[in-house]
Amino acid sequence: MNILNSGVGRTIRVNDKTLLSYFAGNNYLGLANNPLLVKNAIKALKKYGVNFAASRRTTGTSDIHLELEKSLAEYKGQQDAVVFASGYMGNKILLHVLRGRYDSIFADSMVHSSITDGIPCDIPQVKYYEHANPSHLEELLKASPKSRPLIITDGIFALTGEIAPVDQLYSLAQKYGATLIVDDAHATGVLGENGRGTPEHFHLDNAPDLYQSETMSKAIGSYGGFIAGNHGLIEAIRKKSTFYGASTALPPPIVAAGLSSLKLIEKHPELRTTLMNNTRMLRKGIEDLAFSTTTGSTPIIPLYFKKKQTAVHLSQFLEENGIVAPAVDYPVKTSQFIVRITVSSIHTETQIQHLLQTLKQWREKYDTHHH
Repeated sequence: MNILNSGVGRTIRVNDKTLLSYFAGNNYLGLANNPLLVKNAIKALKKYGVNFAASRRTTGTSDIHLELEKSLAEYKGQQDAVVFASGYMGNKILLHVLRGRYDSIFADSMVHSSITDGIPCDIPQVKYYEHANPSHLEELLKASPKSRPLIITDGIFALTGEIAPVDQLYSLAQKYGATLIVDDAHATGVLGENGRGTPEHFHLDNAPDLYQSETMSKAIGSYGGFIAGNHGLIEAIRKKSTFYGASTALPPPIVAAGLSSLKLIEKHPELRTTLMNNTRMLRKGIEDLAFSTTTGSTPIIPLYFKKKQTAVHLSQFLEENGIVAPAVDYPVKTSQFIVRITVSSIHTETQIQHLLQTLKQWREKYDTHHH
């Protein structure tokens, strides 16, 4: 278990050692330690204290909560937004609030556990289609003609960095009268011309019957889940969601950090440009070294191995060379083991080159028969 003794910046202290490079986690825009976020979180801490200690429905709604929701709605080009305690709850909230619109669920076979956990227990039919495979989804939809379907997927898959074929999924949703939910935890702030996520990436901004669940804990560098949409949807969540109604409001420092982050993201589009440049540089280097990985443009770059000990060995070798990149057990396809590398906009070219150099060294020294 890695124990952090510092924040997650460009460098990091882990298990009481300072390491040069942190290529892990989900701090895509490097905002989790941004001095402005820290400064404004401290200000809010001094002004409001640590906790509002009440639910949003009673006395837990503050002026800054409303300001944050307004900013998130603007950022997403939507009418309104609602924030809640954790991004993990977003899918459950949406599935609950939209319950009257569907009676069967079709989910990608590799969806995040917050989706499987969020499925209402009274759904008569839940089917899983082959990972990122729209034609298999269509077969399943054809085979249940009487149902009102809901399709649900991750936007960017957290472990593999693959982008779901949301454009094709949406066409199928339209064809079969389905609702589509995209969990965009890893895409918000990363994909799309304005960083609005997977739908924007596929030019489906504000498409009808398409919903997103999102978080402020990845690219936005703060914490807490949010959903943005039209007034009707957000009102329904405020009224109907037991989780929203019965959980304690987001703490003031977290809210202030979220607000500061959105301002920075808007003011500094180069944060995302740098992220994309870093991503391209690292992906190209990894492809040149002929590692088995996914193609694409996201900052999550998995290295695939057939044996668990190979992945663990590489992760340890990187750590000996001052780099954090964890070996992850693939919970779905057990034939694959992953070293999950994530890149951020605060990584320097030197750090990226050092990582590539170290990967090359490992390959030459230990990986004689290329996996």
